[in-house]
Amino acid sequence: MGKALMIVSAFLTATGQLFWKWGHTNPLYTAIGCICYALGALFMIKSFSLEKLSVAYPLMCFSYIFAFVYGDLFLGEHFTIQKAVAALLLGIGVTMTSYEK
Repeated sequence: MGKALMIVSAFLTATGQLFWKWGHTNPLYTAIGCICYALGALFMIKSFSLEKLSVAYPLMCFSYIFAFVYGDLFLGEHFTIQKAVAALLLGIGVTMTSYEK
């Protein structure tokens, strides 16, 4: 459960930052970004109460993957092979550090 909460936290954090990026032209987006970021922090705190720090925290790297996707879908930033390989390596690394027997 703690791992899932950390992935939700990563999603909310990346979403909040996307809204902050848009917020330079619309203060409402800045406010939405702050709300997403605050919710992400709450999910992170709950995750830390359920998981070891060394297991839960690396899952925040999923925010990079969400940022890649947001950049491609909403900001016109092209998803290149280099970025795809980087995201794959991040996913492998996070899996290896978060997996416990």
